[in-house]
Amino acid sequence: MEQPLTYLQNLTQNDWLIADNSHQFLVIAKQLYLELTEILKQRDTPPKIILAEPESVKFLASFLAACAANCPVFLCNPDWGTQEWEQVFALVQPDIIWGIDSITHLAPSTQHSLPITQHSALIMIPTGGSSGKIKFAIHTWETLTSSVQGFTEYFQLTQVNSFCVLPLYHVSGLMQFMRSFTTGGKLVILLFKSLELSQPPTIQPTEFFLSLVPTQLQRLLQNAELTQWLAQFQTIMLGGAPAWPELLEKARFHNIKLAPTYGMTETASQIATLKPDDFLQGKINSGQILPHAQVTIRNQQGEVLPPHQIGNITIQAKSLALGYYPHPGKNQDYFHVDDLGYLDEQGYLNIIGRDSDKIITGGENVYPGEIEAAIRATQMIADVCVIGVPDKYWGQALTAIYIPLDANISILEIKTLLQDKLSKFKIPKYWICLDNLPRNAQGKVNRQALQQIAADFLQNHREQATLK
Repeated sequence: MEQPLTYLQNLTQNDWLIADNSHQFLVIAKQLYLELTEILKQRDTPPKIILAEPESVKFLASFLAACAANCPVFLCNPDWGTQEWEQVFALVQPDIIWGIDSITHLAPSTQHSLPITQHSALIMIPTGGSSGKIKFAIHTWETLTSSVQGFTEYFQLTQVNSFCVLPLYHVSGLMQFMRSFTTGGKLVILLFKSLELSQPPTIQPTEFFLSLVPTQLQRLLQNAELTQWLAQFQTIMLGGAPAWPELLEKARFHNIKLAPTYGMTETASQIATLKPDDFLQGKINSGQILPHAQVTIRNQQGEVLPPHQIGNITIQAKSLALGYYPHPGKNQDYFHVDDLGYLDEQGYLNIIGRDSDKIITGGENVYPGEIEAAIRATQMIADVCVIGVPDKYWGQALTAIYIPLDANISILEIKTLLQDKLSKFKIPKYWICLDNLPRNAQGKVNRQALQQIAADFLQNHREQATLK
């Protein structure tokens, strides 16, 4: 693959980018690249750059300039709070900050250089944040373009047109830029709020890939006009968090060409994708493995398991991150993830849940995903998350935190419907009704927040029982 500088030098027009102020892209990218080359003449090591530019065109131009100048760049969320920025500055100790002037006072005065490597510019993509400590997965132009190659080969494309409503500092947004930019395709950038207000630009959806997280898809399907618009897309990638069965059924009913995906920051986006034809025919898994990756299912002893046996997912891929900053290294032979799943005879990947989310109650292993699916199948709730809370007798007590579809629905009704679907020990002991579940921008439930909500609820429950 060509390097970013070559792409930048060959770029002579802006019609590939459909966004506000798209004409600024080339000007900004070349100006920043020239500024960085002057800085590099005065330094032994490239400057570390924090990129927190809130404006999309400036973000992409800055990103490309940093890569072309071979400078390590840290992609950051401009909306992080003070505590998160303090974490980032303590870890990164940047030389240059692009995008947010108000955070510069947090930068420490001591500067440390990255170790020199044989790789091209190091691209640090954040993972974690709202539910834990921020980490940066270390990628390069080569790992990201390996992901692009796998994508184009899997979908048998030479050019990718992307419609992006996801944040560009996140791997899900960044890879849409990489696919379009490196294959000569078009890229639409639009705030999701604008799309929700039925303000999409005039394009031919049949020529584009759109990427959404489940909560975004749910909101768009509530609008009949946007539902018809979605049905025109070539493919709609769905990832970031597990989608619930009712959402998938609704998309299938409206003939949405959905492609549920499985991937993560460390793999530079998806390594498995269910193709739209399979989805519309009723398949509900994460699809087959993309050509640039290999997936095996292993037991706790590391032995590869045969089809249909559940175990830990292990990944090999050309798009694997080199480690977590500040420890770049070689691609790992195997990347062991926390997810549990199995492969079937046709090589389709089925995700069961996260090993770390496993709840041990009364000596039995319980996986929240199974219980959540059964509760959703009652068609009495709009959303649900199952967690385990400390319990003296059971070790952990299953707790369902849910949003009812109707305020008159009783817990007894739900539990009665579950009796024929779940073993007795899998039916939640506690039920907590909320107006909404705390989720991040990608639609993932914040389980730490739910643990606190459950602890407060149970404390009040015990206090009321004592008063009685």
